[in-house]
Amino acid sequence: MSVVSPNLRTRVRGIATPIAVAMGKVGLTPNALTLIGFGIAILAAGAAALQSWVLAGVLVVFGGVFDLFDGALARATGKASKLGAFMDSVFDRWGEGIIYIGIAWGCVNAGYDLAAVLSAAALASAFMVSYARAKSEGLGFTAGTGMAAVGLAPREVRIVILTVGLILAGTLGANNQNGLAFTLGLITILATITVIQRIVHVLRQPIPEEAQ
Repeated sequence: MSVVSPNLRTRVRGIATPIAVAMGKVGLTPNALTLIGFGIAILAAGAAALQSWVLAGVLVVFGGVFDLFDGALARATGKASKLGAFMDSVFDRWGEGIIYIGIAWGCVNAGYDLAAVLSAAALASAFMVSYARAKSEGLGFTAGTGMAAVGLAPREVRIVILTVGLILAGTLGANNQNGLAFTLGLITILATITVIQRIVHVLRQPIPEEAQ
């Protein structure tokens, strides 16, 4: 199972809801918040490409926290919809991919060849985590958001690890490459384990009629 339990998710959403509602009162919609979060991801990628590792780390965690607000606002105002969920998921994945591309770009420019390769590996593994969930739920396995609680490294965990790695990369001096490579390697390993856990989780479930 995941280190991010359903109870923890519920408590975090409870904290985010008043902030999201305040944003709604100034005219922001859930989809607008989704696009702002995507913009923050682009800024984080740009900072990483310029090797401003600490700034990139701060923007990654800020974007991760900001991502809570679109769903919280939608639920609080009764505007939750399949279209909003689609937008949220698509732009979350898109933003995450752009961040890893920015990191790889920065690593190439800095001569961090191993970290650049591991950034690509982390990107592939992270996307497989999301794909395993989307495909399983689309075929009728793990109804609702149950798959989000399966696996060691859902998106929230990856964001925390990546943030720590980027901040360390900006403070370790000559050891920048080693610290960043270790972090990206850790994300790759944990995300791969998560994919396997989700596959096993699906294999243990009854086959839905629509998937037969």
